[in-house]
This record gives sequence, structure tokens and C-alpha cells, in this order.
Amino acid sequence: MTIRVVRDQQALMRHEIRIGQNSISTDLASQLGGDGSGPSPHDLYDAALGACKALTVLLYAKRKEIPVEGIEVSVERDASQEHAGTYRLTTALTLTGDLSMAQREELVRVAHKCPIHRLMTEVTTEISTALSLPDQP
Repeated sequence: MTIRVVRDQQALMRHEIRIGQNSISTDLASQLGGDGSGPSPHDLYDAALGACKALTVLLYAKRKEIPVEGIEVSVERDASQEHAGTYRLTTALTLTGDLSMAQREELVRVAHKCPIHRLMTEVTTEISTALSLPDQP
């Protein structure tokens, strides 16, 4: 799958992220030169973790017939040491439904194993960037 990020030339910094049939805007806060009209790349990175945990918990609960109703994941960022090599994300999982404490603890363990959590903590990511010339008419 190819994800495309295309500049919105009508805005200061906003770009449109296109993923298949879906799109979302990304922007920078006004103090960084943007309009604040969308989440920043850091916000999207952090949100990917929360979304993955929520979806993983729901998929697991459905498969195991655990009666979870509401799922909320909050993600708190501490980027104060990012330039020194440490980026801290703290997540909190709120679950509603007729759940025992053992089921709640099981779902927290499952959330800890979501694919994005593993990708962020256990995998070496290699990134290459190449110049692609625009199509000429």
C-alpha cells in the first residue's frame, strides 16, 4: 500500500494524507508556522498507538466473548527528552461493560501486545528517501 502526502497549496503548512479511499489533514500548530487545522505528525504517531490498542482489545474481546462495551485509550506524550533519544508515551485504557477484574487485566495485557506497540518498541525501522520527479506533460 502506498500512502501519499500532498501539500495543500491554499494553506501555510497543511498537507492531505491519502490512504486508499481515506484522507486526513495534517498541519502544524500556529507557533510552528501552521494553521493548526489538523493533527501534527507527532499527534498521528501517538494516535496510531492508541487506535491500535483500542482495536486490538475489541478484536480480542469479541473473539473471546468478553462483554466489553466501551473502550477508551488516552495517550500522553512526554517529548521533553526526544532530542536526547527518549520519547515517552503513557497510555491509559478505560473499559466499560460487565467485566471482572481478571477480564480487565487480561485486556490490558492484550493492549500491551498490539502490533503498533510492538513496532514502536521491538522492531528496527529502516527508512530510505528517494527523489521522485513529477510527471511531465
